Amino acid sequence: MLVERIWAANELRNYHYLVACAETGEALVVDPLDWQACLRRATERGWSITQILNTHEHLDHTAGNAALVAATGAKVLAHAAAAARIGGVDRGLAAGDVIRVGRTVELESLDTPGHTMSHVCLLAHADGPALFSGDTLFNAGVGNCRNGGDPERLFETCALQLARLPVSTRIYPGHDYLVNNLRFTRHVEPGNAAAADWLQRSEAETAEERPVLTLAEELSVNGFFRLLEPGLIEGLRALVPGLAPRPTPREVFLALRELRNHW
Repeated sequence: MLVERIWAANELRNYHYLVACAETGEALVVDPLDWQACLRRATERGWSITQILNTHEHLDHTAGNAALVAATGAKVLAHAAAAARIGGVDRGLAAGDVIRVGRTVELESLDTPGHTMSHVCLLAHADGPALFSGDTLFNAGVGNCRNGGDPERLFETCALQLARLPVSTRIYPGHDYLVNNLRFTRHVEPGNAAAADWLQRSEAETAEERPVLTLAEELSVNGFFRLLEPGLIEGLRALVPGLAPRPTPREVFLALRELRNHW
């Protein structure tokens, strides 16, 4: 599986991805807002875009669909329940569906509600696991739930699906919010040395230069996966006085998500 990360350099800090078959040169593009940049990169690599995958229905992930379809004839894939809102969807996806790209790439559709109620992530198993996580999971953070989502469902998605993936899973998020998310981790868990070290490195990098993080690294710096850590709970209780003395992981997650909404 060949993966190209494309930085949109826009105010929303979008990442796009090309996922290609090394044998056939067929490619799937994930959330092509800047469709021209995606098409240019595919052309440079000698790849043919045959499929478009929208992780969810928000316009900053779907607005490039029509022009890219017109340019390439690609088929559009998205969560079946989001298809009507997106428009022009050729294949509606459910949990466990397999998306094949060329002869060598297979991607599993994960039903991952929370940021929206009709969100999919793509999980690649070959060549080491990789997750194209849209706006469900960001580096050092998770998506907000303000535009059609639900934080309770986001907790379930993270705790019951994403946290159980192999720790070697490479994470390909829909936006670059790493620096702000690491600053939030430091705000809530000031004793987190890994977050401090990563923040120092990240502040000196551009979004294009950032390395691809693994789930193992997320577990060390992403508070939404550190729900049992005493240092995080202590810091959170100082910021959220109403938090229970011994909060459950769900309570910690929901308190973190609400705090991040206003931070």
